[in-house]
Amino acid sequence: MFGTQTERELSNGFAPRRRIRTLWTTPNTSNSPNLTNQKPKKSKNSDSNLISVKFEDLYGFMVEGKIDDVNVLNEVRERIRQQNKVWFDLEQSKGANWFLQTQISTNLGVSSLKFSNLTNSLTLKKLVRKGVPSVYRPKVWLSVSGANKKRSTVPETYYDELIRATEGKTTPATRQIDHDLPRTFPCHPWLNSEEGQAALRRVLVGYSFRDSEVGYCQGLNYVAALLLLVMTEEEDAFWLLSVLLENVLVSDCYTDNLSGCHVEQRVFKDLLAKKCPRIAAHLDSMGFDASLVATEWFLCLFSKSLPSETTLRVWDVLFYEGAKVLFHVALAIFKMKEEELLRTHQIGDVIDILQTTSRNLYDPDVLLTVAFDKISGMTANSITKERKKQETVVMAEIDQRLKRINSLKLDA
Repeated sequence: MFGTQTERELSNGFAPRRRIRTLWTTPNTSNSPNLTNQKPKKSKNSDSNLISVKFEDLYGFMVEGKIDDVNVLNEVRERIRQQNKVWFDLEQSKGANWFLQTQISTNLGVSSLKFSNLTNSLTLKKLVRKGVPSVYRPKVWLSVSGANKKRSTVPETYYDELIRATEGKTTPATRQIDHDLPRTFPCHPWLNSEEGQAALRRVLVGYSFRDSEVGYCQGLNYVAALLLLVMTEEEDAFWLLSVLLENVLVSDCYTDNLSGCHVEQRVFKDLLAKKCPRIAAHLDSMGFDASLVATEWFLCLFSKSLPSETTLRVWDVLFYEGAKVLFHVALAIFKMKEEELLRTHQIGDVIDILQTTSRNLYDPDVLLTVAFDKISGMTANSITKERKKQETVVMAEIDQRLKRINSLKLDA
């Protein structure tokens, strides 16, 4: 099904691409202070971290940061190379598709478990949390997320026929998509190109026709855009978007009333009180609502908030372990700045701390170590139970809101 990666492909830690959106080549250092071809250097002078520089990150985004941020990216790239070697060695010893042999039937007794599958499952979970190298991401994501399985249930021509069927058709969704295209990562060279925007439009419009109940919701443009940068084929991005909305994330997150999103925000607020009680109590005393920042985190799956490689590390776990990772990461961002947040007295300062922190998390391991080592005791089952409880409250609120709107219409 999949061939093994060659040593040459793995030598620099990035996968070759056929298209102009290739993002794995070393940036042109003559026009940018990108230092990713040099060995990381620690700042000898603290003043160096006061200098603001613009540089290209691992996925072609131009960002502004400090010299130390560039050094961090160098270190991240080196760890990616090391992870490539680990995955390559596993392919050589276990076979190209070893990670597909991880399913354990829950109907079997412990003595009947296939040991190799259990070993592969534990190995894969550990490796995914350490990061799936970019060269492996397309096939790993498609496999572990269930996207390949979903695609196998329809004819091979499904996507092409869907796109042809949407050509020339105008709906409220397509109008909103056309409005949002130029505003989706406008500083990224490929996404701001005619080719990039055309590909993004096809994926978004295609899905809006696949699921008319969802149609299109702002936030999906950023998710789909980042998927296009990772995947080798446009259709792969479409199926990953499909499996996200239909299987991985809670239902109704992107429907008209955003009921699923409201449920997630209520669940997050409760988890914040349980896992970070000092922060929650302090913010409550200020009248701060965590949804002011967390709504965008959840709707855009952190793609607008975290640096690209950090976002994709979160998505590695998201596709394998499910939506609980979103809560882990959101709580970790609060937890990392606990002392600073406790010193705040203005809502604007809280927002500034959280936004600045997330924007500068160039080292994914720093974030994910806090997310999984310091935010513990959350299982998919416990979150599901909390969602069911909050769903009743949210739907009652939506029902009351509709009744008020209808009453106002009648009075008018």
